[in-house]
Amino acid sequence: MAKKIGLLILIVIISTILASIYGIFHNQISYSISNEYFTKFKLEQFGFVAYPDTVIMTIGVVGFLSTWWFGLLIGLINGLFGMIQPTPRIMWKSTFGATIRTLLIAIGFGIVGILVGKFIISNLNTNWNLPADLTDRKSFLTAGTMHNFSYLGGIVGLIYGIIYQLKIKKASAQQRV
Repeated sequence: MAKKIGLLILIVIISTILASIYGIFHNQISYSISNEYFTKFKLEQFGFVAYPDTVIMTIGVVGFLSTWWFGLLIGLINGLFGMIQPTPRIMWKSTFGATIRTLLIAIGFGIVGILVGKFIISNLNTNWNLPADLTDRKSFLTAGTMHNFSYLGGIVGLIYGIIYQLKIKKASAQQRV
């Protein structure tokens, strides 16, 4: 049991680090899509000011702050589900596999979010509560859709990761019979 608790802690740390790195890079990409999404929304939301010589670093910090907690939550849930595995070795395989799958699904959803944002959402003629002085509404909505889809991808990935772990549990139980 001590090894499993150690693996639980390790997977929480790994998930938090992976989510943080994802958030940093994710924000760099979405900033390249719409700097206004940050300068007129996200930075204000986090109480930051982006100075010209530190804007990329500031965007990265916002990415870290936006995602570390999600990685912690994913790691904790995956790790707790991993505790049902019969051995620490199988627990590691199932929790790490679930974590990587969750990350890949979040990345995939983020990419889909860019496409949906660019070709669908940004073309809708809706009266959303957007900053009044936007110069590129379509790019702003594309970046926002990317962000929303990435969180959705994290949730879908987590659900898939749980199912993945339950399948490993079932397969290992059948091998022991």
